[in-house]
Amino acid sequence: MTSLVLPDSRDLAAPAASRRRALAPTPRWWRDASAVFAWGVTLFVVALWVAGGGLTAFGSLGEGVTNIGRLTGLVASVLMLLQVLLMARIPMVEQAWGQDELARVHRLVGFTSFNLMAAHIVLITVGYSAGTDLGILATFVDQVLHSPGMLLALAGTIALVMVVVTSVKKARARLRYESWHLLHLYAYLGAGLALPHQLWTGQDFKTNTTATVFWWGLYAFALVAVLVYRVGLPIVRSARHRLVVSTVVAESPTVTSVVVRGRRLDRLPVRAGQFFQWRFLDGAGWTRGNPYSLSAAPDGRTLRITAEAVGGSSERLARLRPGTRVMVEGPYGRLHTGVRTSDKTVLIAGGIGITPLRAILEELPAAPDGVVVIYRVGRQSDIVLADELLALARAKGGRVVAVVGHRNRERDSWLPVEVAHLGDAEALRRIVPDIAERDVYVCGNPAWMDAVITAAREAGVPAGAVHHERFTY
Repeated sequence: MTSLVLPDSRDLAAPAASRRRALAPTPRWWRDASAVFAWGVTLFVVALWVAGGGLTAFGSLGEGVTNIGRLTGLVASVLMLLQVLLMARIPMVEQAWGQDELARVHRLVGFTSFNLMAAHIVLITVGYSAGTDLGILATFVDQVLHSPGMLLALAGTIALVMVVVTSVKKARARLRYESWHLLHLYAYLGAGLALPHQLWTGQDFKTNTTATVFWWGLYAFALVAVLVYRVGLPIVRSARHRLVVSTVVAESPTVTSVVVRGRRLDRLPVRAGQFFQWRFLDGAGWTRGNPYSLSAAPDGRTLRITAEAVGGSSERLARLRPGTRVMVEGPYGRLHTGVRTSDKTVLIAGGIGITPLRAILEELPAAPDGVVVIYRVGRQSDIVLADELLALARAKGGRVVAVVGHRNRERDSWLPVEVAHLGDAEALRRIVPDIAERDVYVCGNPAWMDAVITAAREAGVPAGAVHHERFTY
């Protein structure tokens, strides 16, 4: 069987015959249904604006500007609520999209909503000022001070500005994950503070019973979704399963595994490769949730995570003591065997990204040449969980190929500099000649993942057969 020959690279396991078993994929129509819902409510908002005279209220320049301002405000409001629903962890939506795709759409919807909100403020102020002698600035101040709910709306806008500013990539790069996550919660505050202004003074919120029921219902739906899935469900699951730290294992000087035990974990709807938001109740910092994937397939008795020390929270894992109570939020993500489209699989990991793929390897059915694991590391000493990977690959009838070497700085590539003469897609085909007929799972550094995904697509892998999860914020 062909494999990529590199300095310090080697096949780590040989095939062994075993049975194969098909797994049902996660229903794709869930994604279509959620998209139809989002577009439906947005178009319904525009229809309400039209029904309220939106196409006819252009008697003067001021009226026309104000009318367009109404529309931008309405669409901004509904997009803000959809943004909340996107990240409310509704199981159907989360399983249909996956967290990285949800985060991408959430970001797009969020910036669009904010821009429309800014346009709404400017247009409404300009439109109102056209009928007075106050001027634009004085009109804005007058509206804030004298219109019902406007002071609250201003406070909500300031909260949303803070969220948007800290969501810009350069700003995010300067923030710890925990700090960014805490600041991002102000989006809920911003949405909540805007509600009184809209319901008290918004013409389109009070024009008819249909509009009133729609807007109250949508706000209530968003609130209930957040309370149920972001607050209630995690508390209930953590209390029901009574999770505590069982053992802490140093896999290397910088990598730690934590095994958690609990009650009736066989009833926890989790699959290998998914992740939880973990909170370890061992003192200061317990409120900070951090996303860690399972590094072993759930067995109904324990859950295991494996993480590299790259910050305060991950370094803290090595100091956990057995018996420490644990709260979890999840499981989340589509990086699991339920999304497979074929019987054969390729697992491609970079660095610590091997951990969810190791769990997936354990859950895959055994089959001759059914799975190939490609493990990219900078040095041989960076390989973690090697013995487990070898044993699992042999048991599954697959093999592991370690691709070792320094990063290629001359081009964006998933390969090391030692094989810069090879194309990215060519290298994949050398290791796995039939890669176009397999599912490909990818996990690692985001930029490296992009290079792998591009290479897999160039090698003929269908878009629906490439599965990945990005753990960036």
